[in-house]
Amino acid sequence: MSQYYDMGSQTLWNPSNGVSRLFLRQVALHEAELALPSGIGPMDADECQIDPTDFTAFVDALLVRHRNTGHAVMIALSEGFVATVLVLAERAGIEVDWTATGCTTGDGLRDVQVPAPPAPDKDLWAVALRQKARELDRFMVR
Repeated sequence: MSQYYDMGSQTLWNPSNGVSRLFLRQVALHEAELALPSGIGPMDADECQIDPTDFTAFVDALLVRHRNTGHAVMIALSEGFVATVLVLAERAGIEVDWTATGCTTGDGLRDVQVPAPPAPDKDLWAVALRQKARELDRFMVR
């Protein structure tokens, strides 16, 4: 069994039910953390629609938060989700803002890593995340 993530008449992804359940739970978690709707609609009869406007704003806010996070564990926990969302954004033809550094929505609380890791190179961060998304794209059936 599988489920469909569509934008209009275009299928962006067709994962198995278990992968889809995990993904949707992570969507809900990140919506709560960002205090922003993802644009990923409810799963109804194994299909959900993605709203391009809300999804674009969600992707940009997610990237800003990921880019500004200096906590090694938080980065590790969110990296796979962020890469998955980037694959969907690319398939939808959404122009991702890789340079945004503004504040994300949410409660504004910051997690502090102790001891503090060295500040990541933002250009290398973007290259590595793009590469992870490209690798993941091969395994995300449409």
